[in-house]
Amino acid sequence: MLRFSRLSSIRAKMLMFAVVATLLPSLTTVWISYVENKRALTGKASEELLGVSAQAVREADLWTKELRYDLRVFSSSYEVTENLERLPLVNGEPVQTGIYHQRLTDYLNSVREKFRDYTELLVLDPHGHVLASSAARRRAVALPEDWASDLRSSGWTQSAPYWDSSAAQSAILVAVPIQTGGGSGRTGVRGGRGAGVVGGGRVLGALAARVNMRIVADMLRRFAPGDSGQIYLMTRDGNLLLSSRGNSAALMQQRYKPESTRWLLTRMDRAVQFTSFTDDRVVGTARVVPALDWIVVAEIPSAEAFRQVTRLRNVTLGVVTLLLAVVGALAYLLSLLIVRPLNRLTRAAGRVAGGDLDVGLPVTGGGEVGYLTQVFNHMVVRLRESRVELERLSVTDPLTGLYNRLRMMEVLENEVRRSRRLRHPFAVLMADLDHFKQYNDAHGHPAGDAVLKRIGAIMREASRDVDFVARYGGEEFLLMMPETETEGASEVAQRLRRKIENEKLTEGSITVSIGVSVFPGNGDGAEALIAAADAALYEAKRAGGNCVIVARQQPVSAPKAP
Repeated sequence: MLRFSRLSSIRAKMLMFAVVATLLPSLTTVWISYVENKRALTGKASEELLGVSAQAVREADLWTKELRYDLRVFSSSYEVTENLERLPLVNGEPVQTGIYHQRLTDYLNSVREKFRDYTELLVLDPHGHVLASSAARRRAVALPEDWASDLRSSGWTQSAPYWDSSAAQSAILVAVPIQTGGGSGRTGVRGGRGAGVVGGGRVLGALAARVNMRIVADMLRRFAPGDSGQIYLMTRDGNLLLSSRGNSAALMQQRYKPESTRWLLTRMDRAVQFTSFTDDRVVGTARVVPALDWIVVAEIPSAEAFRQVTRLRNVTLGVVTLLLAVVGALAYLLSLLIVRPLNRLTRAAGRVAGGDLDVGLPVTGGGEVGYLTQVFNHMVVRLRESRVELERLSVTDPLTGLYNRLRMMEVLENEVRRSRRLRHPFAVLMADLDHFKQYNDAHGHPAGDAVLKRIGAIMREASRDVDFVARYGGEEFLLMMPETETEGASEVAQRLRRKIENEKLTEGSITVSIGVSVFPGNGDGAEALIAAADAALYEAKRAGGNCVIVARQQPVSAPKAP
């Protein structure tokens, strides 16, 4: 009773409010407030559903555009067009053996290793026959009947979604044309029957990819509305593809009733109440993903939506009654004891929700509010520490401790802008361990990880404080050296190569091949410099490895000051 009677106890304060509130009931005001707030809550639920469905549509559309762009980049690669054109013909059909077929296959495998969302990459001739594949065992290619006309008209075609049991993911087969701008070439696969023209170039065939839809499934999971709501993709026929609650072959067997599908499609882009494919009553909305012509449906169970309305009615009743009960000195006292510290907590919580973690509240008084303020301050401190750690982890490779590729591209872009403005040179070294796969196979992945850690440490030790070292991917490393020209970069590369060659590892030794490019002679942008260094690295690999190759200088104009 003593604890309950103390003013620092929230229970005692709420009892005071309840006693006073019972003296001044106002049912009319409560009812009006309830009706207005119910309308506002319904509008808020509709706004949330429309918002998450719009975000999901944008993300799915962006994923499709990025997928299309990546495939077009790969299809226009020199490794694809040149080797495809050089495939020898026997009886008018390309031979799927020999050096050019092997180079084509190797390129598909290298792209497949770097892009884990591709379960298989294929090169098709204009008739849809498989010429090369990244998979050891080829599977049937189920492109739509009018895929060739789609390639000619839009430069893109896709299959119907299907369940890929090998990847345990929903997947689609997409294809873009492989073409060349030249007017000469042999007939058959490249210039004769079945060849077409897209954008002024001759169609040599198509680059197809089996793409699992893991990224889209993760995106749907992020945008699921409410506590028990879900968001999913379906076709215009009502067949389900993906859901925020899971991704399975059983889900792809589910579908809407035809009449429910037609009813929902006529009411797209607005929140409505309908029966879901599970026969549950829900409130939701549907939107079209333009690039895929699929439907995003976001829904919340009607029971959950109505439960929120009931809760709002009770809260409204309590708030209105309490407001009528506040009088004179009691209102002032209660505002000091409850409203003011709670307002501070609310404002502080709003700042934290907006991303401002530089918040600290004074702890005034005791009881639950004082304890809540202490907990809030402790939570903000932990959030600040977690954000710093997350920022570090987001730009760091967990194995080597070096910066990762994301941070590398940011630093490289900044250095390009700085060097372009000051008209100063800088160098990019691309290093790749020779025969690292054989080393892994011979000594095991733990030994391989130890080598990668040691190589990262060597590169850090051999670089200057102003240099930037990153793990590019796999066994590839990148070193960016500001204010460095070709001669100095080549000397550092040779020193690195010798140090790695002489390094005594637990399981033997390993060598490295290094490609060198220099701004602005080998390119005026980050991608161009990486491509030049990578080409030099590839040349070093072809020369037998354990060597340094400097990229050939390209005639470029002097960089202009911004």
